[in-house]
Amino acid sequence: MARSFLFAQDDADSATTRLITTAAQVTGFMKGEPGAARPGWYRAGGDNADFMAQLYQALATTYPAAGPAFWAVRLWTNLIWQPAYLAVIGTHIHNALPDLDSLSQQRRGIYVDGYRLVPGAQSQGDVAARIERASGQLKVMSARLHQEVNAVAKLRPLPAQRLLADRMLSLMVWLRSRQPTLSVDTVVAYSEAWMAALGLSGQGQLETVRAPDGRALLIVKRKGCCLDYLIDPTRLCASCPKQDNALRVARQSANALAELD
Repeated sequence: MARSFLFAQDDADSATTRLITTAAQVTGFMKGEPGAARPGWYRAGGDNADFMAQLYQALATTYPAAGPAFWAVRLWTNLIWQPAYLAVIGTHIHNALPDLDSLSQQRRGIYVDGYRLVPGAQSQGDVAARIERASGQLKVMSARLHQEVNAVAKLRPLPAQRLLADRMLSLMVWLRSRQPTLSVDTVVAYSEAWMAALGLSGQGQLETVRAPDGRALLIVKRKGCCLDYLIDPTRLCASCPKQDNALRVARQSANALAELD
């Protein structure tokens, strides 16, 4: 593995700004800014008990019939999606990684949307080195988060792991839509590297299907369930493992084709 090295410290502000700008541009929805956590925000490694309790109560009030299992899953998915996006964007698009431990996140009602990063040196290296480093940070963050969720509501480790796997695999599909010159084999190799580095091998995978015009498409074969059906039993996610497999493949294929076109 190639040795990582760091941007010069006086480049920290500009490197952080570039990453935040890149994340906003390539997603169209990520809202970030440089700086330390604001009062009341979730801070990795901080005392987040009040934040977690308030978000849990907001979820319970909004979706009273969905139940504690759903509320716990939403706590988890709300707080893992921004770190996961930043890890993938830093690794594969920005080509340098911030210290994700400096990340803080904002709650907006029942959603976590908006973040801050403390400017600091960013690590580079080849893709394999960046995947390893980003995965190490995500593993630490997710372990802390799992403890915080369980202080409020029960979330077993396996469902949490599978939901993180779903997020990372979906991000690999998203990455190819942003960088269509990447081959299917390359993205599959990336996904396998992420799963291995995160200790998630076997908790989901990418599948290759063919579009009517012969193009290869990537879709996600999930093992995890987000429990969104507890809100509306008549609607399942396109990738939901609870639906007929042929329907799942058809729905995801149509979505993947639309993203590439």
